[in-house]
Amino acid sequence: MLAKVRSGAIIGLDGAIVEVEVDISPGLPSFTIVGLPDAAVQEARERVRAAIRNSGGTFPTKRIVVNLAPADLKKAGPAYDLPIAVGILLSSGQVEADLGDTMVLGELSLDGSLRHTNGILPMVVLAHDEKVPRVIVPEVDAAEASLVDGVKVLPFASLAQLISYLRGEIPAPEPVPRPEPGTETPSATTDLADIKGQEHAKRALEVAAAGGHNMIMCGPPGSGKTLLARALPSILPPMTDEEAIEVTKVYSVSGLLPQDTPLIRQRPFRAPHYTISNAGLVGGGHFPKPGEISLSHRGVLFLDELPEFGHSLLETLRQPLEDKIVTISRAQGRVTYPASFMLVGAMNPCPCGYYGDPFRRCTCPPGLVARYQRRISGPFLDRVDIFIEVPHIEYEKLTDDRRGEPSSRVQARVTAARSRQVERFRGTRLTCNAEMSPAEIREFCRMDDETKNLLKAAAKQLHLSARAFHRILKLGLTIADLEGSLTIRPHHIAEALQYRPRTE
Repeated sequence: MLAKVRSGAIIGLDGAIVEVEVDISPGLPSFTIVGLPDAAVQEARERVRAAIRNSGGTFPTKRIVVNLAPADLKKAGPAYDLPIAVGILLSSGQVEADLGDTMVLGELSLDGSLRHTNGILPMVVLAHDEKVPRVIVPEVDAAEASLVDGVKVLPFASLAQLISYLRGEIPAPEPVPRPEPGTETPSATTDLADIKGQEHAKRALEVAAAGGHNMIMCGPPGSGKTLLARALPSILPPMTDEEAIEVTKVYSVSGLLPQDTPLIRQRPFRAPHYTISNAGLVGGGHFPKPGEISLSHRGVLFLDELPEFGHSLLETLRQPLEDKIVTISRAQGRVTYPASFMLVGAMNPCPCGYYGDPFRRCTCPPGLVARYQRRISGPFLDRVDIFIEVPHIEYEKLTDDRRGEPSSRVQARVTAARSRQVERFRGTRLTCNAEMSPAEIREFCRMDDETKNLLKAAAKQLHLSARAFHRILKLGLTIADLEGSLTIRPHHIAEALQYRPRTE
């Protein structure tokens, strides 16, 4: 007897329908799975066999063939355990049910209990898109699955409970309430009010957050660069419902979604070590998984000790910084992950860290300093709008008991500036000022005659390149948005000029 159960596979962040076909026929006892299964799917044979026996069912001692269609799509992971088990129970006549309108997902333990399964959210989104009205999932993943409207989620704790439901012995389980996006705002680990001094750097963080600009901080060890970077998520605007679900999908596919957090509401902050591999940063592997740049989607990617990252690593960031996506190609196919993040880099001015410091003498030879600073290429620097010096903190500021401006107040100004940009770019592909091209800069950057004269004088005196000219205009527009000004004024340009790199 042939039975068919609908399930799903993950390709990048998207899902694909997989039909699990089970045929049981007379013959020598065997259990074969075909349809390009990986090792985890092949191992499902032993998990399914033990789970059915330990759930009160009888495992057929016949010839069992399981086909995962379409056969040309690689199947990976243990999410097919439950649909295979249900297909065997249907094909052997132990249960009778019509599951034509149901998608079945879940990993089985040997005792028949259902375990957490990665990628539940993208597969439930697939069910919604394919007009599949019901989805059976493990109980531990019910909150994550319920994020999708229009799909009835049936959570089960074990295979035995599901068998009883299919036989009509128990009613359908109660659906889990949908976690509402935005009902809570988790507090950031670092507040700007707790950082002593560095007012100029804090202002640069505010400008970067308001316009989505990438940023590099340079200063001696212990000046607070890492602390400033870790405070950046606390001033970024809260994520929208769509952004929260995008980020949750990335973490669900990666297996990094906490079970007690079905919906990620706080912007990600990722800080990989400079020894990270290319696949770890960009994504990859035999079966591609998202890397750190995708795990930073809608958040912050912080690269501490920026020159210590390999040249090839930094160069691979150029395309994601420009296109906001990363495409990984393999022999089996290609997948695309989102990568819309803010890059924040921190570096010392030289290997010893004290080049130009007024309090400690640099011990590095001049040639070594130049080689150290040249580790970061010009094309990479082209994609960074803000360069800021973070100097040594004076004793008086360290011992000052007064608290600085809290992150909540800065976040309110940043959120208001981002709202102006959303209105400005409505109907375009842009979301913030940092994404503007030269053509869009000409369209949206409005200046009066006094501002144009100042910018002309600065371009002549400082010998600004075309990229530096456009960078200053983008920053000037962001500073104007923070002030609520409809046009870029001279003092906006004057502040933007302060964020130029020293080498320009």
